[in-house]
Amino acid sequence: MLRLENVRKTFLYKNAKGKESTKVAVDNMNLRIDDGEIFGLLGPNGAGKTTIIKMLTMLSRPTKGNIYYGKLNTRNDAQAIKKLIGVVPQHINFDQDLTVGENMQLHGRLHHMPRKDREQCISEMLRYVELSERVNDSVRALSGGMKRRLLIVRALMHKPSILFLDEPTVALDPQVRRRIWDLIRKMHKAGVTIVLTTHYIEEAEALCDRVAIINKGKLIALDTPKALQEKIGSYAVEWDKENGEREFKIFHSKEQAKAFANNLSQQNILRRRSNLEDVFVELTGRKVNS
Repeated sequence: MLRLENVRKTFLYKNAKGKESTKVAVDNMNLRIDDGEIFGLLGPNGAGKTTIIKMLTMLSRPTKGNIYYGKLNTRNDAQAIKKLIGVVPQHINFDQDLTVGENMQLHGRLHHMPRKDREQCISEMLRYVELSERVNDSVRALSGGMKRRLLIVRALMHKPSILFLDEPTVALDPQVRRRIWDLIRKMHKAGVTIVLTTHYIEEAEALCDRVAIINKGKLIALDTPKALQEKIGSYAVEWDKENGEREFKIFHSKEQAKAFANNLSQQNILRRRSNLEDVFVELTGRKVNS
């Protein structure tokens, strides 16, 4: 089990007048991520998601509070925790001068894997993502989707029990994105706990057992996607505003939604089931990438 207890993160910065000020990036966060779940972190730009991931993966220390992996604390047990986690960054960070196999070898060496174990693991991992035939190819020759799959299995080489995925399908086309989804589901079935950040709300809705919605450094909602939708309302009506933008309103019953829609004089009225994006906008007042 992964726990954040009263975690706070602040930064010092200089404002436009050159005066030093304090910015609160994460504000007294309490959060639990259970073993074996796919857990999503959602929030608009600047909400604090990246800061949380950096603290969870020990790239940054909390200003206050503690982060626990079971009984291990990130302040005192960093080396032991690093053996438990794998990290898939948002940006491609392979050594572009090395081949696919050489990049995997390098990762295995960094984790002090014996040569025999490295060779076997590389073979298994590349077969797992259908890249066996590219083992001797330059990383530069891979497509965007192939690089994403390679990033994920590289992070799995040392057999972590928790995998952090930071925007794993960013800039990928829908077909490739769904292949990554299938890979994430396979890892989950194999027993890996997955912590996912994404700007694609439908991705969190499709994959996550629970999601945490973060806004301005605070945890404002935490539950299953379905439960969050039911709390806000299961039915939505949307329509065109005069400025061309789409507006929507959420209701708890189909009858309420129908009555509201029948009284609208606007164009292009649509009645539908609500989704996680509706919940997000309703709670934060912002689009996820705003």
